Amino acid sequence: MRSQIRVVLIEDETMFRQLILLTLGKVKGIQVVGEFGLGKPGLEYCVKEKPDMLVVDLMLPDINGLDIAREVRRLLPEMKILVITAHPSERLPAELMSIGVNGYVDKTEPIEYVLSAVETVRAGGMFFASKVRAKGGSLSGAKRPLDVPLTEREQEIARLVAAGQMSKEIAAKLNLSVRTVEKHRANIMEKVGVREVASLTRWCIQVGLVDN
Repeated sequence: MRSQIRVVLIEDETMFRQLILLTLGKVKGIQVVGEFGLGKPGLEYCVKEKPDMLVVDLMLPDINGLDIAREVRRLLPEMKILVITAHPSERLPAELMSIGVNGYVDKTEPIEYVLSAVETVRAGGMFFASKVRAKGGSLSGAKRPLDVPLTEREQEIARLVAAGQMSKEIAAKLNLSVRTVEKHRANIMEKVGVREVASLTRWCIQVGLVDN
């Protein structure tokens, strides 16, 4: 049996907030312990009550959702953070990941996406759903290095794993032992916060490590 998770919701659009509350209310094991239309009281509540998960809008009337996410990550490193936004951009996934956000959902996607995102993040995975995909850019020279929490070697291995190559093939290609590759793979999965290759591939596409 899964334990109950306590969620705080910060969303200034009343209609959308009610829709999320209604949707989450149907899920067993999820309890919304606080809902706020402004960022500051929402952040203060999180710091005081230490819920398990924060669902926060990016554009709030008082403070930016990114600033809230940064502050929560600094003060409460264990808390899971899911960002919702009506203004996704190609750079956003990488920016959110560099802060340590567990996922984000585009408001224009079906409300079920919010549900899937909460379930995925709750289980320890990452969820990035948006109609805007992170692009690698056609000119490799002009490509800005993304803020990815992986070493050069790990990025190289992540690319090959995302391309569907097995550890044995990667080891032969990079002149490493299979054991070393397996160790790198485990480190990559842990750093990125995913458990299976499909999620890692999706993450690599989102941050522009591989082309879609």
